[in-house]
Amino acid sequence: MNITNKTILITGGGSGIGLAAAKLLSEKGNKVIITGRTEDKLQKAVAKLNNVSYITFDVNNEDAIDGVINKLNNEFGGLDILVNNAGSASYYSLGENANAYDKAAAEIQTNYLSIIRLTEKLLPVLSKSKEAAIVNVTSIVAFVPGINIPTYSASKAALHSYTQALRYTLAKTTGIKVFELMPPLVNTEFSAEIGGENGIPPEVVAQGLVEGFENDEYELHIGQTANLYKLYLSSPEEAMNHLNQGRE
Repeated sequence: MNITNKTILITGGGSGIGLAAAKLLSEKGNKVIITGRTEDKLQKAVAKLNNVSYITFDVNNEDAIDGVINKLNNEFGGLDILVNNAGSASYYSLGENANAYDKAAAEIQTNYLSIIRLTEKLLPVLSKSKEAAIVNVTSIVAFVPGINIPTYSASKAALHSYTQALRYTLAKTTGIKVFELMPPLVNTEFSAEIGGENGIPPEVVAQGLVEGFENDEYELHIGQTANLYKLYLSSPEEAMNHLNQGRE
């Protein structure tokens, strides 16, 4: 897939993986729009980059989606690539008094349901592009759950399944390409509570995404995700133990 001269929307683009992807994709001659809930954070991010704009937007706010669509059509001339990167996570262990239902409800809404809604509403815009794509950012825990992020893991597993179905369907109906970016632990503010300082740099994940675009590789197992996936295929129990060593 050609990855220059595209208009790209990245949700959750003010920091971490989203910001690293915005920087790299803008440097390749694309027009990048990042979104997030906090305007000040987006302004600071855009000030560091070239050819990047922002739209203040909470992916959970259904009423705001029409405004985003209007801006894409009227101010940016449409959309070629949607990167669903915004996410929410709670770090805890399952058990009595964990309040797992409320935590899971918030994660499922942001990490799964909001993506389904935004993607569906943007399909008519993407369909006008000569070469369009959707990227869903899941995680290594879509294959093997982390016990300290149990319901976050479940939300990413759900998104993984949806992404596969979406890829299969759109390939037969619209030709829109569907990519899945599956990083391991990444050193970002988002992952600080679970030892993010031991993770890979977000720039490595962004580079993996660009290479996936260029090679039309649709399921991107970044870093240790590739090794864990192989272990999971041979022994799900060993993969579970490996991922969760030292986390009890």
